Amino acid sequence: MNAASGDERGTTERVLTLLGLLQQRQVWTGPELAGRLGVTPRTVRRDVERLRALGYPVHAAQGVGGGYRLGAGQELPPLLLDDQEAIATAVALLVGAGGAVAGAGAGDATLRALTKLDQVLPTRLRHEVRALSGSVDSFGTGRTPVGPEVLMTLARACRDEVEAGFAYPSGGEVRQRRVEPYRLVASDRRWYLFAYDLDRTDWRTFRVDRMTEVSARTWHFRPRAAPDAATYVQEGVASRVYPQRARFLVHASADTVRAQVPASAAVVRERGSEHCEVLSGAERLDAVLMHVLLLGHDFEVLDPPELGARCRALAERLLSAGAAIPPTPDPQER
Repeated sequence: MNAASGDERGTTERVLTLLGLLQQRQVWTGPELAGRLGVTPRTVRRDVERLRALGYPVHAAQGVGGGYRLGAGQELPPLLLDDQEAIATAVALLVGAGGAVAGAGAGDATLRALTKLDQVLPTRLRHEVRALSGSVDSFGTGRTPVGPEVLMTLARACRDEVEAGFAYPSGGEVRQRRVEPYRLVASDRRWYLFAYDLDRTDWRTFRVDRMTEVSARTWHFRPRAAPDAATYVQEGVASRVYPQRARFLVHASADTVRAQVPASAAVVRERGSEHCEVLSGAERLDAVLMHVLLLGHDFEVLDPPELGARCRALAERLLSAGAAIPPTPDPQER
């Protein structure tokens, strides 16, 4: 790349950063923007003119309380990227949506950016991006691969508040489901759709990787009062799907236990600075008990009551197993 093209790319990136700053806050002074961008106030004025030429209504006011602000109520101007840059950006977002994004909230931010980009991509680029999407799954790590077009369809349905339909396995057969989609939720293992099931008249969690024939309908719905999506999905994945569920008071901080337990395996709630509540499930109560025991902290059983009896039975078995082994002499007694 020659120096001229490098300067042009740097200007484009700076102008996009300027646009992002103007969208974050109502008013910026010239010196504030210059400090954020690492340029002179004169360069800020030139970049503002570039945004105006692209159709962004950037207003400037003098005096106390004055500065630059972005006007509202305008149509989104053309995308400030060439074809190759637009495709590269879309593919990077598709990779993130497929499971390679780290950090709290990063998955939601990726999907929001992806749906916004989808609005401004020309039709010819949209087809190219979808043709490339088949290779994106191989980049995902830590989550079950999911088709990016399925994620985009569901994300748009959540955004537009329209019903969604899909085929989903249940009770040994695949059935058609009709839902009001609310949120896409990413765990450490999979993507889930949090939605109101219209046929079962209740909230449900669906694994996105199990969906087929996914489509967004034209029927709009009025949003209902909904539980917190991330909390609902996590509790469902960690406990409600299992026949046996248990609750413990663990004598360690919530941060300590969260670092030991995957989010999809247990719900950890803070109970003061030195204790936390752990909610988990399994096929058998003994399995839940062993998982908590192996954390290495003192704990108490809160629910169910019969688990207390299992603790005592397990303790007796462990004592019996250890009784057959002669105790190791204390080195200080030799």
